[in-house]
Amino acid sequence: MLWIWLAIGWIGFVIFPWYQQEYGFWTLEWLLDGYPTYVDYAPAILQATLLEKYWLLPVGLFLLGPLLLARQGRAHPKYAQILIISGLGGLIWMVGQGFAIGISGWSYGWLESLFGPLDMRQYGLGYGALLMAASYLIILCTGLAAAGAMRGDVFVTSAIGTVVALVALFVFFPVARILGSAFVDIDGAVSGAAFVRNFFDDSVWGLGCLAGGACGVAWNTAFLAILTAVSTTLLGLAFALVVTRTGFRYKKSLRVLTVLPIITPPFVIGLALILLFGRSGAATQFVSDLLGVEAGRWLYGLPGIWLAQTLSFTPISFLVLIGVVEGVSPSMEEASQTLRAGRWKTFVMVSLPLMRPGLANAFLLAFIESMADFGNPMVLGGNYEVLSTEIFFAIVGAQNDAGRAAVLALVLLFFTLSAFAAQRFWLGRKSYATVSGKAESGAHIGLNPALRRLVYCTAVPWGIFTVAVYGMIFYGSFVTRWGFDNTLTLDNYVDAFGIGWSEHGIVWTGAAWDSFWTTLNISAISAPLTAAVGLTTAYLLVRQNFRGKSAFEFGTMLSFAIPGTVIGVSYILAFNVPPFELTGTGVILVICFIFRNMPVGVRGGIAAMSQLDRSLDEASLTLGANSFTTFRRVILPLLRPAIVAALVYSFVRAITSVSAVIFLVSADHNMATSYIIGLVENGRYGVAIAYCCVLIVVMLAAILAVQGAIGKRKLRREDRIAPDRLTPDRVSPAGENLKEKHS
Repeated sequence: MLWIWLAIGWIGFVIFPWYQQEYGFWTLEWLLDGYPTYVDYAPAILQATLLEKYWLLPVGLFLLGPLLLARQGRAHPKYAQILIISGLGGLIWMVGQGFAIGISGWSYGWLESLFGPLDMRQYGLGYGALLMAASYLIILCTGLAAAGAMRGDVFVTSAIGTVVALVALFVFFPVARILGSAFVDIDGAVSGAAFVRNFFDDSVWGLGCLAGGACGVAWNTAFLAILTAVSTTLLGLAFALVVTRTGFRYKKSLRVLTVLPIITPPFVIGLALILLFGRSGAATQFVSDLLGVEAGRWLYGLPGIWLAQTLSFTPISFLVLIGVVEGVSPSMEEASQTLRAGRWKTFVMVSLPLMRPGLANAFLLAFIESMADFGNPMVLGGNYEVLSTEIFFAIVGAQNDAGRAAVLALVLLFFTLSAFAAQRFWLGRKSYATVSGKAESGAHIGLNPALRRLVYCTAVPWGIFTVAVYGMIFYGSFVTRWGFDNTLTLDNYVDAFGIGWSEHGIVWTGAAWDSFWTTLNISAISAPLTAAVGLTTAYLLVRQNFRGKSAFEFGTMLSFAIPGTVIGVSYILAFNVPPFELTGTGVILVICFIFRNMPVGVRGGIAAMSQLDRSLDEASLTLGANSFTTFRRVILPLLRPAIVAALVYSFVRAITSVSAVIFLVSADHNMATSYIIGLVENGRYGVAIAYCCVLIVVMLAAILAVQGAIGKRKLRREDRIAPDRLTPDRVSPAGENLKEKHS
């Protein structure tokens, strides 16, 4: 295996272009345009010798050490030390020279004063550098394994090293760049005063709303996030109780609503609400004509954003809470009733406290989603400013102030991490486990009649309202111009996805085809990579014990705590200049999706792998298989549901993501969500909604197919509830069985 990676390293040093290619590597134009001596296409060895970039010579020299071990291999007394020094030295030199020399020569003034002016320049690292970096990383991990790390298992050390390197490069490095950019003024100079001015600006923390004015954008965002988190958590709990604790006839219909936020582009709800409650909306016009009042603009601002976010994120809270509500042990509820507690007291004193982790997670998810939401505030914000849109305008607006954007991103990150800390403090170290290996055949108790009526009156009207909103989405896509000309037409779909014929065959005449195919391609590429990284990380966390495991897990989950807007800004700051020059390419979109969605694959893999007994691994290892073979042939086949779920989720989230990619798209790589935002800004609501409907139908079909293939998980022998008509609120001390009341 070491020989293979040595060969890869030498190929990267001697054959492939060292710097990034302007038209992309796969076009192979570099082979026909002056290769190998042309400066843009030359490999590192020719860059160092013919083109006098002598600082690249040590990059190849570090490969000589492992080459000297060719004959003796592990028998060499210094085998581990040589590999560690070669791998670590090669990586440090590559990264160091990449940061030291940029497109204008020396990147730092102290280097120029030390070595003198430099007329040479460097661009972003290319595929030759990528191959060499991968080679050095595996050489380093092989050396660590030879030195005794992870019991000498090369696969495990290489997997840990690879994940650590990727997370450091694509999560920690961008976050560090945000921290640094917050101290840069608008002229590009480092200035602590710039940070203080941007951070303590009245537009961020002002309390003018207490005196009838406007509050700062930080307070606006936090207040909106708290409102959304409270409303979605309560509504999600009501839906979960209706499905699990009542005999409601249309439970399956309520469950269908849970897939809607996953397949809905973030700003579609806002568009639907405009069709209903905007000045020309159906409901607004009906009330205006009925009461003879002028149509208002109440929808644009805090009420509209709150309503849109509650509609968007309530099903997510339901998905979190339904598993927790189902997981409450029926035996504990029966024990409470045996002790003469009624249904209401049992629910308040026993069931609800055991749901605390689910309530905390649902609140946290809704809080973070509201903080990161970009589409709904963009469509419905009006004069109500939030951090996500302010960050966007600080980057792309007339001010073009990256320092202010970085400071606002830090404020956003501070709120989300504070929510994480508050959640952990509220949950504490208490145990909430109610499901053990011992089978249970009991049934959950029904709800108190008053509570049952309350959840019915909450969940059912909201469900009907949600269906009406989505109905307006599809209806609006067939209207010529909503509110002015309600004639049914297919023009919106023809404009977006028209197909024509010519003498050369099919012609994609619709304006949306380019972004549609780009979105599908980027999503299809990123989905398997996301699943691979996530499941490999889950394997390391569940099956391996190593120093720094807690920090390793925190690093892999950090990207979930970071809002998408912050991710987008950090990627712009980190990957816009050498040595990692990725902005404007499709690669940065793929990378963004991988590490934005990786935590879902990690958590899903951990949950699935925790159910697999370690004896399976031990049996495979006892029969002579190594860790890689065991992972590939024993573990992975048993993780098929988790693999499919990770693939579908990452694919769908890549299609619907907007807050991060809005900063990363380009003319050559325009995603569907950013294209739809452009349509909304130009007032082409019909075409925008038609595009959204196509995306919803495509993703809904994919999710329903996968859900059918995976099936339903059962926690106990009977996964059902006690009927609502069970009579006594109390049972006898002897624990007599509850009987149905006969009419």
